[in-house]
Amino acid sequence: MRILIDADACPVTALAIKIAKEYNVEIHLFFDNAHQYNSDYAHVYILDKGRDSVDFFLLSKIKENDIVVTQDYGLASLALAKKSFVISHNGTLFSNDNIDIFLNRRYISAMARRRNDKVKGPKKRTPGLNNHFSENLRKLIEDNI
Repeated sequence: MRILIDADACPVTALAIKIAKEYNVEIHLFFDNAHQYNSDYAHVYILDKGRDSVDFFLLSKIKENDIVVTQDYGLASLALAKKSFVISHNGTLFSNDNIDIFLNRRYISAMARRRNDKVKGPKKRTPGLNNHFSENLRKLIEDNI
């Protein structure tokens, strides 16, 4: 088991590294080249910018039982197909039972944007979201070691 993070704009990267260290779990961070990141623990990949280039590279690295951290519902769906565990930056656990709901939500939002309807952005991040992420990431690790 490894942790793979779609790390562009990921607010819990440092927290995930801290937890990975505690459990001695390998962790990989995937960024586009608009970012620079160094870690003494994580494997860091800096990839060319391009539509979904980070997602496709990350997807090519997933192995069964890896934990993938992403807010991208499309990537989450593909990661689930590779029999990995998927968690959002907010601690939401994606599964084959709920991914269709999230993909549908993404589709509806895209249609609204095309019509120039106002679409609400994400809510402001709270410390409670970090706690939820931390609890669920720890549970995924402990349940699958």
